Amino acid sequence: MIEIIKAIIYGIVEGITEWLPISSTGHLILVESLMPFQTVKDGGTVSEDFFGMFDVVIQLGAILAVVVLFWSRIWPFALTKKEREKEGGTGVMSFFKKDIWVLWFKILVSCVPAAVIGVLFDDVFDALFYNPPCVAIALIVFGIAFIVIENWNKGRHPRVRELSEITYQTALMIGVFQLLAAIFPGTSRSGATIVGALLIGVSRTVAAEYTFFLAIPVMFGASLLKVVKFGFAFTSLELTLLITGTVVSFIVSLFVLRFLMSYIKKHDFKVFGWYRIALGAVVLLYFGIVA
Repeated sequence: MIEIIKAIIYGIVEGITEWLPISSTGHLILVESLMPFQTVKDGGTVSEDFFGMFDVVIQLGAILAVVVLFWSRIWPFALTKKEREKEGGTGVMSFFKKDIWVLWFKILVSCVPAAVIGVLFDDVFDALFYNPPCVAIALIVFGIAFIVIENWNKGRHPRVRELSEITYQTALMIGVFQLLAAIFPGTSRSGATIVGALLIGVSRTVAAEYTFFLAIPVMFGASLLKVVKFGFAFTSLELTLLITGTVVSFIVSLFVLRFLMSYIKKHDFKVFGWYRIALGAVVLLYFGIVA
C-alpha cells in the first residue's frame, strides 16, 4: 500500500510539472531521491531498473490529457460531412485535414534531433546527468534563461502568432532546443522548447500549444524505448504502480493544462524562472549537506 501511495505522489508531481516549464523528469528524480520505491535489493519486490522506466512511462498519462483536451486540433481525418465539405468536396482527399497534416509533418521535423541523439546516447545521458546536482544546475541555468529572455522579449511583437505560421525551419530550430531537455534532466522539455520558440519570435501562446502537441510523439517514443530496454516482464506490483502513476498524471494534467493556457494569456514565464532558481538552490544545499 505504501508503494501505491508513492506512485500516486509521483503521478501528481508528473501531472503538474510535465506542462509547467519546471522539469517533470527533474522533479521525479528529486522525489525519488527522497522517497524511493523499495527494490528487491532492499527487501522489496520492485527491480533496480524499474524507476528509470517508470518516471518516463507515466508521462503517457500527461500526454493522453493533451489528446483529450485538444482532440479537434490534432485529429487529422475529416469524417463528418461538414468536415469533408470544409476540406473541399467529396473526393478521397477531403477525408484529410490538410492543415493538421502539415502541422504533424512540422512536429515530426521537430522530433528529429532528440530522436536521433536520444536513441544513440540515452544510456550515456542517464549515467552522466540523471542525478540531483545536475538537475539542480539545469533548474537554475534555465530559470535564469527564462527571466532574461522574458525581459528581452518584453515589448517585442512576435512574428509567429498562429500555429500555421510555424515554418519547417522554425520547427527544426525548436527541435534543437528540445534536444537540451533530452540531454540534461532538470532543463524541462516544455521549458526548453518554449524558451527556444520565444527567442526565434514565436508568441507565448503558440509556443505553449506547439510544445503540447510536440510532446505527443516525443513521449510516446521515449516511453516505448524505455519499456523495450526494461523488458515486458513486469511483476504484478510493478504493473500496478505503473498504471496508478499514469492514471493519476492524466487526471492532474487535465487541470494543469487548462490552468496554464489561461495563465499565459495574461502573464509571462518569469515566475517559473524564479521558482526554478529557488528549487535548484534548495536542492544543491540539501544534497550538499546530506553528502
